Amino acid sequence: MFKIAIASGKGGTGKTFVATNIFYTLMSNQIDAVLVDCDAEAPNAVAFFDVKLNSAIEVTHLVPVIDTNKCTFCGKCHEYCNYNAIFMLPPSKIINVIEDLCHGCGACSVACDYDAISEKPFPLGNVTSYSYNNSYSLIEARMNIGVMSPVSVIKAAIKQIKVQTGITVLDSPPGTSCPFIQTVEQSDYVILVTEPTPFGLSDLRQSVETLKAINKKFGVIINRAGLGNTRVQEYLDDENIPLLLEIPYKKEIAELYSTGKLVSESDPFFGQQLLAVVENILKQNGNSNNKR
Repeated sequence: MFKIAIASGKGGTGKTFVATNIFYTLMSNQIDAVLVDCDAEAPNAVAFFDVKLNSAIEVTHLVPVIDTNKCTFCGKCHEYCNYNAIFMLPPSKIINVIEDLCHGCGACSVACDYDAISEKPFPLGNVTSYSYNNSYSLIEARMNIGVMSPVSVIKAAIKQIKVQTGITVLDSPPGTSCPFIQTVEQSDYVILVTEPTPFGLSDLRQSVETLKAINKKFGVIINRAGLGNTRVQEYLDDENIPLLLEIPYKKEIAELYSTGKLVSESDPFFGQQLLAVVENILKQNGNSNNKR
């Protein structure tokens, strides 16, 4: 199993557009593939496919329950909590757990010397598995509203990958924070999708520096090429970063995507371009396609 993460420094660059079209292209060429939508705050990859529900699991973590009859209001649990999830007013003997802020780390339980803290499961989100054409898998991570971090839901989604061969496409969350790092860290190669605008270049720089810091191989796809200036291409040349593909700015592409249609389905040449990108990545990393 070779994992390719499709990521971007900012939202709206076309990350899901690239991920869904790569998955469809692999499927059309009889290559074993799995698509995992790791953008748990706003997953939408499933909307582009006619899928069948396979299974769904709830993702939880443990949050503290404080027994006020045993609690001495010493404040150690509050001090140990890095996320300010324990609120207390010792003079009034008030102590509460703010469950939405809790990360389930268990530090408060370690801190308590009076056996006043037990734990209970708290729902974070769901991981849903779908099948497409009776064989190809799509996995969606979706966090619950109000949950502070999607990282645990993303981890659970990636663990649902059951096959050991083929290609996994990880549709990463945008940005360079913990959800992004959790997703790309699991990959063998990262495709960064950017746009030829000042914001696109700025966030691309941040993504590149982050991937260099965690020693990940990567290349860049420029989406909406021709829309802005050439500074992204100049940056890639200066930094010796592979330019994998330029997707032109076309009204027809935007119209298809906005109606939930895949460009690679109606434009075989675009699909072949994406297939060539994947094949080159595999060759450079000593892998080959797994065809049915």
